[in-house]
Amino acid sequence: MSEHWKPAPENTLESLRHGITNTDGIEFDIRMTIDNQLIIHHDPQVSINSDRFQGRKKWVEEWTLDELKKEGFCSLDDVLNDKVIIDHWREKGKMVCLEFKRPHPLAQGGRRLFAKSKLFKTMSDMMILAESKLNEYRIPNQNSVFYAFYPSIKKSIESNGINRNWAELTPSVPSFGNTMFKRLFAYPQYLVTPFSRLVKKHRMAKSSMIPCALDYFTPLNGRALIGRRVGFKDKQASYISSCQKGMPVYVWPARLEYESHILNTGLTGLTDNTDTGLTWLPSGDARWMQPATLPLDINQRILLDEATEENHVSIIRQLKSEVPTWLECDNQRKLELINLWRNKWQWQQESEDILSNCQDSPPWQSIKLIGHRGSGKTSRPVIE
Repeated sequence: MSEHWKPAPENTLESLRHGITNTDGIEFDIRMTIDNQLIIHHDPQVSINSDRFQGRKKWVEEWTLDELKKEGFCSLDDVLNDKVIIDHWREKGKMVCLEFKRPHPLAQGGRRLFAKSKLFKTMSDMMILAESKLNEYRIPNQNSVFYAFYPSIKKSIESNGINRNWAELTPSVPSFGNTMFKRLFAYPQYLVTPFSRLVKKHRMAKSSMIPCALDYFTPLNGRALIGRRVGFKDKQASYISSCQKGMPVYVWPARLEYESHILNTGLTGLTDNTDTGLTWLPSGDARWMQPATLPLDINQRILLDEATEENHVSIIRQLKSEVPTWLECDNQRKLELINLWRNKWQWQQESEDILSNCQDSPPWQSIKLIGHRGSGKTSRPVIE
């Protein structure tokens, strides 16, 4: 991270604007307020300094939308009404991943952990309302995906006639407990679900993409898995492509030392660092932050890959002045790019079919760099 740059608090409008402007899209978290509105907020507890609670309850689901907005948090309506965000999302083909958060079981009405029907209604109501708002603002289906750590998301999507792309986040984790507790809870599921099985599970469920932990690809954690290992080099990388066959895989966290490897393997990365001043990665690669919406052809890719730490800034500047956005490309260039990606990563769908579905945004299969919670995850409390 360069010295001059400090990310805005996660999931705020400032953070979301920065992320969607400088990468291929953003991810953010949605919760339901006590007055049945959608707020952008990750944690189950309202993430403010304790002296600002003033006797109020701590769970997000027990606050009204207005109360949370007064503290500095933004709603889904605020996101959709923001000119910068909506321009990139709707008009420039950027991707937005919406993660729907289950309420904490101790929140009001909330013993939903033990009342599946109540939880199902809450999660369904959130997604129905979100889809209605996205439809109202004419957000293309190609530019969004709904997902959640919720095993019944498929049932919720299908029974309510929701037409957005969707996926279940796995391994399943509880809606309570700290990060370490959740990791320990999920680890047994992770151990018996190698990458090939993870892909098969999502494909059989007919989900739209595969959310995937970085742990699958790192040398230490990858060795723990029961089944064939995957990685970012040689046969292990080729095996990834042969498993997914063009089905998008979104990897989090896309740590800087792995970012270029993730993208070069044909995977999408969710990054916590969207610093535009960071142009040289720890892996020794020049950084290109919009591989889908500002796509490089084979010669441009070679030029970037051959850049050195001494000359990479001028090469990046040159490419940014020359490379057309996806929407500016004519059909010939789009087809050339699709053929390049299809051959490199073993996409199964025919190039012409892919082209017919991606005139207004990059192909669904294309690799992307996504700003996690906007500009990236930030410290607690989110609002000081």
